Amino acid sequence: MVKVKWVVTPVAMLACLGTLVACGEGAGKPTDAASGTGTPSATATPSGPATTAAPTTAPSSRPTGKPSATAGAATPVLSGKREVTIVRVQSTESGVSMDGGTLVEVDDDSGRQLFVPTPTGGGKYLIKSYGRRDNHPASDDPACWQVLNPGDGGPLTVEGAVCDARKPTQQFTITSKGKGAYAISNASAFLQFSPSRGLILEELGDAPLRSTFRLVDNGPARTSAGG
Repeated sequence: MVKVKWVVTPVAMLACLGTLVACGEGAGKPTDAASGTGTPSATATPSGPATTAAPTTAPSSRPTGKPSATAGAATPVLSGKREVTIVRVQSTESGVSMDGGTLVEVDDDSGRQLFVPTPTGGGKYLIKSYGRRDNHPASDDPACWQVLNPGDGGPLTVEGAVCDARKPTQQFTITSKGKGAYAISNASAFLQFSPSRGLILEELGDAPLRSTFRLVDNGPARTSAGG
């Protein structure tokens, strides 16, 4: 038998080494068959999970700041919860009274001189009048201001009547004129003092407002069967 020696020549070794290098390169990063592009570089940083923005806080529905000082609800004497005396600013000694069923000015303690302006909505008020506190219905049941038109060409006046907020003649407007003074009106007629006729209601037209009134707090309003 003839023995054959395999002689590895340098050329063959180089060819083999070249093949190994080629194989090593081919065993590297795989090629994306669909796109023909290689795998992205390892240095590419994948984007992280989307950051969820913090929910926006809805603005508070509560009002900020102090309530207006002119609001009826913020003015105790117009809250319907306080009894007041009413004094004409231009008068030095007299006070308003529901005396004998008619609104007048007096300089003594006669008649009903305690009043409760009670809001009815829309800036209107019932003005309830009371007598002194003596636990008697004649004093503790209210009589409300009501406009009286005499129908004979005479001026409008204010009388006492059973309280009824539905009656326009009992719906008065009380408007601040500053420095604790108020104008009192019904429709377009203002409560004014006439030297010859006393307290009347009149439309001013171009005439100035001559009479304004102070509402002097006299404590909590009483609770009565009638009002």
